Amino acid sequence: MNDRVVVSVNISEQKGTRKHPLQGPVTISMLGMQGDAHAGDWHRQLSLLAQESIDKMQGHGLVLQPGDFAENITTQGLDLLTLPIGTRLKIGTAVMMEVTQIGKECHLGCEIRKLVGDCVMPREGIFTRVITPGTIEAGDIISIISKGGTP
Repeated sequence: MNDRVVVSVNISEQKGTRKHPLQGPVTISMLGMQGDAHAGDWHRQLSLLAQESIDKMQGHGLVLQPGDFAENITTQGLDLLTLPIGTRLKIGTAVMMEVTQIGKECHLGCEIRKLVGDCVMPREGIFTRVITPGTIEAGDIISIISKGGTP
């Protein structure tokens, strides 16, 4: 049984801020998620972070939710850090994406770092570019189509 699923699909209009979950199917275009601050013609169109990573950060007097670390897609059951650059993922029935970056440099204005004192996204988040557009929503299955790295 495949237990790799989308927990939440999240959006924000500004970079460096928490994202809020969207209900129902969300359209993913060749530029990412319409209306999201990270959409565009570049290699970091969509960001993914595991619910397991968010759970590790619980405490600090805050209750953390999907989107709080500014990830577009909150996943569960998928060890994101084992996916090399070039890995192709399929979400739902149509959306295909390719891993382009693992982790990132945390910028100084990060809302989460200010609130919590730490941010897990730079260490455990991954970034992708869209290969095939379509719609995704919470509950969709995530499949690894091919692993990147050396063949």
